[in-house]
Amino acid sequence: MRALRIILILVVILGGLFVIADRVAVHFAEGEAADKLRTSENLASTPDVNIKGFPFLTQVAGGSLDDVEVGIKDYEAATGTNGKTIRIDDLTADMKGVDFSGDYSSATAATATGTATIAYDQLLNAVKDQPVDLPLGATGKVTGLAYGGNGKVRATVVVAGVPLPVLGTVTLQGDTVKVHADGLPKFGNQAVDVSEVKIGQLPGGIKLDKVQAAQDGVEISVKGSDVKLAG
Repeated sequence: MRALRIILILVVILGGLFVIADRVAVHFAEGEAADKLRTSENLASTPDVNIKGFPFLTQVAGGSLDDVEVGIKDYEAATGTNGKTIRIDDLTADMKGVDFSGDYSSATAATATGTATIAYDQLLNAVKDQPVDLPLGATGKVTGLAYGGNGKVRATVVVAGVPLPVLGTVTLQGDTVKVHADGLPKFGNQAVDVSEVKIGQLPGGIKLDKVQAAQDGVEISVKGSDVKLAG
């Protein structure tokens, strides 16, 4: 019995040491991956990298991680208009099946899904100099974008010095986020795009998938395959 107790104690101690070693290793790997991602994507700040699953060391031995979550607080994406960029807030991506090199210099995820938000002031800044073609040959200018409730965007379009409120639906066409007017007062029911912003390349080559209007901005969903975290 005494020998059995000693064996059990040793098992517990070794198990505890393994857990500690595993957590130290995953913490180091997360830091290395975050630094590589910041460099490869030219980010202003270091992103959050969370390697999920336990034990980590057995995943390392296999050369592939089951699940890695990446969070980027602020990401500046190109718009393709006069060198302008647009800030994307709280970009979070869940990477599955991440193959990596031994020194973490390269890592590629089999699939990735995620979410982010584009604030209304960012959308407005991207389109404020763009004319809006309206029915009957009129031209306007967008001076305000905000949440209009019930999944709609409220836009303020100035025509001949007169501000007109417009409710619109946010849509996605390829890599372009549009606000499609549901109706324009005094101009009938012909719908037009009062806002149109092209979103440039996102980290790792992930793509826009869905968009919807929300209180704090346009919520976007992203997805991708063979997504590069680094290298």
